Amino acid sequence: MKDFLKNIKFAWNYAKQEKKYIIISVIMSILNIILEIVLPILSAKTIIALTSNNYIRIISISLVILLVECISIITYFFFRKCTMIVYRSTLSSLEKELGKNILMLENKCLDKNGSGLFIQRLTNDTSKLADIFDSLLEMTSNLIRYVGMLVAILIVNRIIFVYVVITLIIINVLEKIRTDKRKEDDKKYRTVNEKLSSFIGELVRGARDIKMLNSEKDFLDELDKKIDKSNKARLKMQKTSMNYRAIIWIISNLNNFLLIMLLVILMEKKIIISTIALVLYNYARNTSNSVYLIGYFLESIKDFNLSSERIQAILKDEEFTKEKFGNTHLSKIKGDFEFKNVDFKYTDKKILKNLNFKIKANETVAFVGKSGSGKTTIFNLLCKMYDIEKGKITIDGIDIRELDKDTIRGNITIISQNPYIFNMTIKENLKLIKSDLTDKEMINACKIACLEEFINELPDKYDTIIGEGGVNLSGGQKQRIAIARALIQKTEIILFDEATSALDNETQTKIQQAIDNMKNEYTILIIAHRLSTIINSDRILYLEDGKIVAEGKHKELLKTCEGYKKLYNSELTKE
Repeated sequence: MKDFLKNIKFAWNYAKQEKKYIIISVIMSILNIILEIVLPILSAKTIIALTSNNYIRIISISLVILLVECISIITYFFFRKCTMIVYRSTLSSLEKELGKNILMLENKCLDKNGSGLFIQRLTNDTSKLADIFDSLLEMTSNLIRYVGMLVAILIVNRIIFVYVVITLIIINVLEKIRTDKRKEDDKKYRTVNEKLSSFIGELVRGARDIKMLNSEKDFLDELDKKIDKSNKARLKMQKTSMNYRAIIWIISNLNNFLLIMLLVILMEKKIIISTIALVLYNYARNTSNSVYLIGYFLESIKDFNLSSERIQAILKDEEFTKEKFGNTHLSKIKGDFEFKNVDFKYTDKKILKNLNFKIKANETVAFVGKSGSGKTTIFNLLCKMYDIEKGKITIDGIDIRELDKDTIRGNITIISQNPYIFNMTIKENLKLIKSDLTDKEMINACKIACLEEFINELPDKYDTIIGEGGVNLSGGQKQRIAIARALIQKTEIILFDEATSALDNETQTKIQQAIDNMKNEYTILIIAHRLSTIINSDRILYLEDGKIVAEGKHKELLKTCEGYKKLYNSELTKE
């Protein structure tokens, strides 16, 4: 219960903005409870009037019952309407908060956990958490209604009251056991289901590659295994729950039979009359339904607690660690930066070892080296996608750990070999960077990125939808859209990570032209396997095993660096 109250307090932070609707729903619920308690008494009065052939009284009581039922429906309608508003508002606030926190997580945390974990918690768990106030209000009102009926039974006949209470205790003990076992099974099911969701996400995103590899059967076999595992976990949870429910149903039916027997004995001994027996039976039958209510209540609490724990695990900086930034803000940076004695490793293997270099503002610098030498890692560290193990990285002389997120990410753009383009129009993709983007700014950015000619050939031009992940675009077109996005963002540092390695010569020339258009106005860093694209760089840094072993211009390195010379000659051989 302590955990439940703590989790309720947590959920209330997202629901309190709709406080007035919660108050209205409570008032409607109380009115509905009163009416529900009155109805069995009115029904009994109708039966008494029927036995006495008092037709006027029958009609009068029936009209009162009709009025009470209509009012009950109206109060319940407003109760449901208010709880729906509370649910929608709470869910919206939770999803936004969780979505924001997922984007704040460290990349190593995202790397470690599959996307299914975050999808399930953002959709399924938030829904269960937001539903708690609706469930609590409805269950509390029902509970009060049943307590009212128990009080009425106690007033009318203590023997029936004792019998009903004993029966309720027995069945509720069974419900408690059932919900405890269900919680454990549910926890296992959700873990398995997260893995299934992750695999399905990868299956959909990688569908084209799977087809090209002719690996549909292998992937479908793996999907079958994960689906079977998820379904078995779900079936186990449901099976355990149904076994206990079957026992509870049998006891409930036996209870009804024994209740009738007890009422018959009481009538035979002249302790109660038939009309009172009828009222007691109606009340007792209604209170027996509280067993299912309490079972549902316990189940909801355990679901709620589990979902709350799973959501708070992401919101708290413990199991899922958040990115940490400093407080220093620079509205505009020059673009100078330096790596000082930097060490870094992703797992156990060290990628960068005592790395040192400086980059001046508006310089165009290329990083060259074999795969695994640490080139992309340098870019990731500069954008603070990962934290360094040792050493220091500075931007404009300030330690990157002291700078806030906007200073770093708002002034650096990475253009990768396969940038992600969203399933929107070209204009919408560009407006994601700047919501108040003017057509003039958009067209100018696309001109510099050598993109305008291609766009003008499209039937809907800038309003053309380009498909999920830019599926309707070539690699070069996606990269040029990414360049246009960088230009719109107006970052001072632009990083090209293997941006031309898989392109044809004509497209590569256009990308190179786009880069040349930006030279001397931006700090441009380039990772390239095609050395022909970086021969005009101001400097070239050659990496081996996480260290810079040589630097200079293209012609200098051909003379002084054997590794660079081998890479260049090997490229000439391929061509």
